[in-house]
Amino acid sequence: MPAAARAARTYLNPVHARDFPDPYVLKFAGEYFAYCTGLRKDGRCFGVMRSRDLVRWEELAGAMEPLPGGHTCYWAPEVSYRDGKFLMYYSVGNETLMHVRVAVAERPEGLFVDSGHRLTAEEFAIDPHVFVDDDGARYLFYATDFLKHTHVGTGTVVVRMIDDFTPEGSPRPVTRARYDWQVYDPARKEKGGVRWHTVEGPFVLKRKGRYYEMFSGGNWQNVSYGVSYATSERVIRDEEWEQHADGERVLPILRTIPGEVVGPGHNSVVVAPDNRQLFCVYHRWTGEGRALAIDRLEFVGDALTVLGPTTAPQPAPDAPTFADYFDEPREENLGDGWTCASGRWSVRDGEARVGATDGAAEARCGVGASSFVAEVTLRLAGDAGGGGAFGVSLNDGGAPVLRFAISAAGRRAELSFHEGGAWAAARSFELPHDFDQRVPHRLRVEVDMKFVRVSLDAGAARWEGSLDFEKDASPIYRLSLIAEGCEAAFRGFTFARGCADEFDDAAASAARGWDFGGVALAGASLGSRFEGASLRLQPGEGVSRGGLGDGDTFELIVNLKVDGGEAGGDGFAREYALSLGVARASGAPLSFALERAGGAWSLRGAGGEVGETFALPSGFEPREFQQFRFRREGGRVVVRVGASFVCEVASVAGGGMSVAAGASPVVLDAVRLTEIEKP
Repeated sequence: MPAAARAARTYLNPVHARDFPDPYVLKFAGEYFAYCTGLRKDGRCFGVMRSRDLVRWEELAGAMEPLPGGHTCYWAPEVSYRDGKFLMYYSVGNETLMHVRVAVAERPEGLFVDSGHRLTAEEFAIDPHVFVDDDGARYLFYATDFLKHTHVGTGTVVVRMIDDFTPEGSPRPVTRARYDWQVYDPARKEKGGVRWHTVEGPFVLKRKGRYYEMFSGGNWQNVSYGVSYATSERVIRDEEWEQHADGERVLPILRTIPGEVVGPGHNSVVVAPDNRQLFCVYHRWTGEGRALAIDRLEFVGDALTVLGPTTAPQPAPDAPTFADYFDEPREENLGDGWTCASGRWSVRDGEARVGATDGAAEARCGVGASSFVAEVTLRLAGDAGGGGAFGVSLNDGGAPVLRFAISAAGRRAELSFHEGGAWAAARSFELPHDFDQRVPHRLRVEVDMKFVRVSLDAGAARWEGSLDFEKDASPIYRLSLIAEGCEAAFRGFTFARGCADEFDDAAASAARGWDFGGVALAGASLGSRFEGASLRLQPGEGVSRGGLGDGDTFELIVNLKVDGGEAGGDGFAREYALSLGVARASGAPLSFALERAGGAWSLRGAGGEVGETFALPSGFEPREFQQFRFRREGGRVVVRVGASFVCEVASVAGGGMSVAAGASPVVLDAVRLTEIEKP
């Protein structure tokens, strides 16, 4: 059943109005599970909720029975999934003495049982966060006290994990207080009247080789609380990470809005149902306590930003083009959206299952696009002794193209291309020593024209490359669930049409179909235009691409900056132009040119019904990376710069986009397009 049929169209914060402090959200098999601080009405600790769209939440029973010993504080749970186990890292104690522990469950909602492992030695340790790097290495971040620091108070540290329950060595400081906006109490009685600072609630992201630790600072009980971040080129290093906000020249990225929002903070980050857009999940004060809120999170150049805290209705997180959670039991077929080409398929207990067969079993889903991202959770459902393999395959509409399969008998996966009427192995992966095929694993497949990226779990196996066979401008892909010689089960299948390019790999961008002045970008001519994980356009040059579908509803996001020009006057006339939504009838695109006149920046529109000039937000600076957001629904395009509204204009349907430099070079940091499903 198409996910859009169930999806909310807008949301209004808070998305869950009841008390739900220190929220952490886990995405597993296409569903979301939220966890929060505290004891619950059912006598358990840690609240749990479930959702499929990040907007509508169902309350569940508490996650864990309280520990013996009369602990009064159960804080900041975070749940990660690893090889069949759900691991809840949490802090417990009496507020003065706190330490970090880990509990284990077989299901995301629990019931969690404490493992018996204490992970921290400090008297006060809270807010655990486990970050998994691209190579599978795991790191534990948490907050603890620094009594001899220049700014006395709580800060964050990191230590590498040997396994799920064992830190390796001593933790290193990551972010300690250094600014006045991080003051918790100017004369904290519980600490002897000292001026106390707080930096807590770490959450780590990685982009283009750079690590970002989000954290909360100030006093969680009042208006001083907010969120900022620090960056580093390495997870473990001798010096602290570089902080972004000083509270004066640069403000926290989430902060109180007087009269509207109080104390937004203690966040986590999760990817939306479209498997592309990131959302910041945080709490903010209401009459009911600290309520759950969400807002879009974006990287723009090296900066991290949250488009919030919002107080007005927002477009809901985009639904996938198609989703199947396999809710309804079915025999002999998988239902709408699927073609069971071979094998004995059925649905039960939230899984699509196929019985063992000597030949190949295949269930096909028509993607109908040359650019999309798909995810599925899969496992071996029977005995591994007979061998075989299970996974997914791609078809270009006429023939098989690529297959990724996990061995049923050994800790191995294989990626193959279809050549000469048969599968030929292109890459084999040795899976981790504790990899168990019988428990669920997440498989993600991203396709953008000739570019393909396949990843299994976090660091277990990863491949990306270019498909060498010939395609027309808009190939139609089919993605299949497959099994051969074994029983397999699949759950939480989703795919979303669209594409994304962060210009951090010249070969990958060449495979994505960019066109440079009528010539496909490739080889040395392409590589010479890449610098610092971005694409540079010289004056008068332009880049474009099609293959983005012709959907009536979509969101196009472009990050770019102008590299050069004068600081004042009118020296920036027509620095660049953006073109999107190529008309299929008239051929005239909707386009915008950046202009400066009279000391103010504006966008001049052209094409369709546009012939106006629209003012850009005050303080707009094109020499710094800016994010332009174009969202088309109902024949209209809403244009924003970051979170700021610029204009709404009429538009034709989509098809392609282009960027052209004017008098100065233009640097592209990222482009992302998502087709939005109609209600």
